[in-house]
Amino acid sequence: MLVSKLKPWRWMHKPQLHSLITAITAPSYTFLPLHNLDDRVYLNNREIDAFIKSRNLNAALLVFHNMPLRDTVTYNLMISGFCNIQPEHALHLYAQMGSFGIRESSTTFSSVIAVCSSNAGFFREGVQVHCRVVKFGFLGNVFVGGALVGFYMRVGLSGVALELFDELPESNLAVWNVILRGLCELGRVEELLGFYSRMCFEGVEPNGVTFCYLLRGCSIQSRFHEGKKLQGCILKMGLVEKNVFVANGLVDFYSACGCLVGARKCFEDIQIGNVISWNSLVCVYAENGLWCDALELFNVMQLWGHRPSVRSLVGFLNLCSRTEKLYFGKQIHCHVVKLGFDEVSVHVQSALIDMYGKCRDIESSVVVFECLPMRTLECCNSLMTSLCYCEAFDDVVELFGLMVDEGLLPDEVTFSTTLKALSMSASASFTSSQLLHCYALKSGLGGDAAVSCSLMDAYSRFGHVELSHRIFEALPSPSAVCFTSMINAYARNGMGKEGIEVLQAMIEKGLKPDEITFLCALTGCNHAGLVEEGRIVFDSMKSLHKVDPDRRHFSCMVDLLCRAGLLYEAEELLLRAPGKRDCFMWNSLLRSCRVHNNEEVGTRAAQVLVELDPDDPAVWLQASNFYAEMGNFDASRQIRDGALAKKMTREIGHSLIEIRQ
Repeated sequence: MLVSKLKPWRWMHKPQLHSLITAITAPSYTFLPLHNLDDRVYLNNREIDAFIKSRNLNAALLVFHNMPLRDTVTYNLMISGFCNIQPEHALHLYAQMGSFGIRESSTTFSSVIAVCSSNAGFFREGVQVHCRVVKFGFLGNVFVGGALVGFYMRVGLSGVALELFDELPESNLAVWNVILRGLCELGRVEELLGFYSRMCFEGVEPNGVTFCYLLRGCSIQSRFHEGKKLQGCILKMGLVEKNVFVANGLVDFYSACGCLVGARKCFEDIQIGNVISWNSLVCVYAENGLWCDALELFNVMQLWGHRPSVRSLVGFLNLCSRTEKLYFGKQIHCHVVKLGFDEVSVHVQSALIDMYGKCRDIESSVVVFECLPMRTLECCNSLMTSLCYCEAFDDVVELFGLMVDEGLLPDEVTFSTTLKALSMSASASFTSSQLLHCYALKSGLGGDAAVSCSLMDAYSRFGHVELSHRIFEALPSPSAVCFTSMINAYARNGMGKEGIEVLQAMIEKGLKPDEITFLCALTGCNHAGLVEEGRIVFDSMKSLHKVDPDRRHFSCMVDLLCRAGLLYEAEELLLRAPGKRDCFMWNSLLRSCRVHNNEEVGTRAAQVLVELDPDDPAVWLQASNFYAEMGNFDASRQIRDGALAKKMTREIGHSLIEIRQ
């Protein structure tokens, strides 16, 4: 029997903030004294505890409702029992406890704060409980204070959490670990390592949980030297043999830093009977593209009787996505079905959809999605990105509508992908982007960096770059990706000077531009004809920012110089390009020589083009037309005769239009 069917109390729904406040601040009620009820309460509490430990909440609830008298222990047991399974009921029990005048204990506050920490929708209730903690003087309690620190870390208010931590009269290892976990999840590795140093200075000895958070933090930013120092402490304390999670954390750390030798050595130091370590190393090899090593280890693991985990299978599927190895991906799919992960693991389901989409087998990707036992947000997002990758933009918009109809709340990935599809679709309009922008604001995701970048891109594609700038200005702390999106928006609309100004502001803010940022800035200079600015940006890439220009940057710069008629400089730059045998750049140079009537450079460009791609009839035709325009009809006729001797034929171009009736 379900708990909700046992007794349909009116509090079996999510509590509202005002009801919680009213309940816990209501006047106290006193039960009438009854003979020998204290012993009965004790026995009932033991009975409830036994039912909760056996996960029989229905029976515990039945005993609770039949009790004529309850105390703090009774409510503590019930709140802890419902804490993870039905958090709304736990808060209602807490509210009911306050309405009957039963005073909270430190255990009560710890349990209720834990409920608010694990559910993002209970932030206001958590703040109200914090007020009760202060009112009744429990703020100095290490367990209650530690729970509050964890609560504020979980909701992202790290400043409040650190203030509470500093105000604790004493802090045990559990509270330190809460702080380290929060900083690790926020990606603030510098502060994470600083708190670890402070912890050691204050004489608090770390445990396996501490090192798991520290190793994960070093993995996030590939802090190799700091991680090596942590490994020394781990070995000194003997945690590799005692704690398998720390041992696997070392494997993951070395793999994140690209040191596969270190990862393998750490794996070999783990007892052979541990299945987690096997799957960790399989995933590490797969993530680094080492097919043979990953498959060999995968087979050996199963020979030893170890079952592959979700992590190792997802690692293989992601590798198939990156390398577009559809045949091997299908084999992994068969293995997934054999193990039953296609029915129970949303991570495997999402990886399968993504794998087929990245391998451009979108039909199989849709089939996997349609066969899901339950449609989840992760799987919908994977299908969206797959459809977008295969340029099925209209289907992305249709899938978004399906998600809304089925009650799935979109996240930042959903909005970002749909906005990209809208901006790329032939049937899209500026109004549709505005509607999606409104929906994102209503959902509370209008300020998300990924959504904002997608909005800037969408508006700039429709020519409304002023709206893109308005979104950019509204960002409280724009990242390097946001600056790049704004530079690209200006470049797309021929506003090269504005793009250069944004690039300068980005550098002054201390953000490091990457190759994409410089490519967008150079594209803006190209479209606006800003030769001198383009030279400065191009030269600063290597000299100031240590970014090596690739063929895309050289191609953009060559095109800029060619448009300005600086053909000798363009040819010199082209000879220094990493892809010297790039037909596209030489083609651009030859076309510019025709425009600017430069026979000397054009002749060299035509000769190089014919040598680079002798089987392309378009190259021969362009070279022939160049010589004809320069008045060298003999050379033009000679090239045409050579093309005819090779029996080259040019494909006839065609175009399609769609008529709406």
